[in-house]
Amino acid sequence: MIGSVIISTKPHFAYDRNQYRALSMKVSKAQAAENREGILDAAARLYRERGLTGVGVADITRDAGLTHGGLYRHFESKDALVREACARAFDWSIAPLDGHTPNASVADRIQSYLSPQHRDTPGSGCPAAALAVDAARAGPELSQVFAEGIERNIQRFTQLLADSAAHPAHAPQAANRARAMEVLATMVGGLVLARATAAAQPALSQELLTTLQEQLIRLLDTPPA
Repeated sequence: MIGSVIISTKPHFAYDRNQYRALSMKVSKAQAAENREGILDAAARLYRERGLTGVGVADITRDAGLTHGGLYRHFESKDALVREACARAFDWSIAPLDGHTPNASVADRIQSYLSPQHRDTPGSGCPAAALAVDAARAGPELSQVFAEGIERNIQRFTQLLADSAAHPAHAPQAANRARAMEVLATMVGGLVLARATAAAQPALSQELLTTLQEQLIRLLDTPPA
C-alpha cells in the first residue's frame, strides 16, 4: 500500500495573512526610516564639503544609494532637507558632550580643531566653519538652525572652560561665556582662512593654524576677568 504525503505550500513562518502583512509593514517602515537617515547623513556631509549651492538633490540621493524621486517621500522640499541636514551637522561639536575623547583638555581640542586634518575634511567637521556664510544668505529659518547650533557649542565650551584648571570655578559665568565666544570665533575664523589659502599657499595656511593654536593655548593660561 502506497501512502500519500501532503506538502503544504504555505511558508511555515507566515502564520496568517494579517500577521504577514503586519510584519511587512514593520519592515517597510524600518527601511523608510533607514533611508531617511541615509539622506540626512549624505546631505549633512555633502553640504559641508561643497556648500549649499554646490549640491543637488541627485547628488544627495545618489550618495545615499536611492533614486532621485525618493527624496520627496521623506522631505516636503529641498529647503526642509537643508534645514534638517544642517541641524544634523551640528551633532558635531568641539565640546565634551559630543561623545568623542571626553577627557581631552581644552588645549587638545584647540589643536584638533586647528589642524590640517580638520582643514582638509570639511564634510566631517565643524558646520559653522563650512556653512556660516551660506546660512547668512539663506534667510531666517536656516539662520535659526545655525543660531541654535552655535549657542549649544558656546554653552558647552563655556562649561569646558569653567571646568579647566586655568579657569577656576569662582570665575563669573559671563566671563567664561565671553572667553568661550572669543576662542570659538577665533578658531572658526582661522579654519576658514586656512581652508581658503591651502591650495595656493599651503605654507601660509599651516602658519595660520599653528599661530592661532599657540595664541589660543597661551590665552587659556590667563583666567577671564
